[in-house]
Amino acid sequence: MADLLQSLDPSKLVLVETVLSFATSAFSAPVYNLPIFLFGLYAQEGSDAVQSLKAFTSLLVASILYDIIWMARNPQGWFTRLLTIATLVLKVPTALSFAAALRQRGSQFGGLGMGGNDINGATVWSMPGGFTSLGAGGRDGYQNVDDPEDPPVAKTNPPLAPIAPLPSQQPQSAPGAYQNA
Repeated sequence: MADLLQSLDPSKLVLVETVLSFATSAFSAPVYNLPIFLFGLYAQEGSDAVQSLKAFTSLLVASILYDIIWMARNPQGWFTRLLTIATLVLKVPTALSFAAALRQRGSQFGGLGMGGNDINGATVWSMPGGFTSLGAGGRDGYQNVDDPEDPPVAKTNPPLAPIAPLPSQQPQSAPGAYQNA
């Protein structure tokens, strides 16, 4: 099964489904299929667009259920129904091939319990103030989160200076100056 999924070309599957959705869009057919597949054409073009591929794959899987509900509730002609069923049948291998492509890029569907729950992995975001999780050295004197802690350095405090007594009178302010009383 894995060899079959790897042999499928996700871009050609999406192109075929886009053409089928376009052909049925003039008739009584699900209106959401064409926008989903147009987004799929866009998403699969980017080599580093993992988030777009996740969104497309999720939309594609959800639209399978929507197709079944739509076909049960709406009458269609035989030709339009045939094209809608062909689109529905092709959605399954398309979703599986996109999920395999995501897995090859090192991404998982974390929220679906498919192995993406590693919270200890490297992150690509940084917190304000220089607390980053990537790289070394920090920013503006801050220590990076992943860097080891520096050993404490013994500091000697200078002797405290004596506090001067306060003058008995408040200093005089210039005429017309703002006074806070």
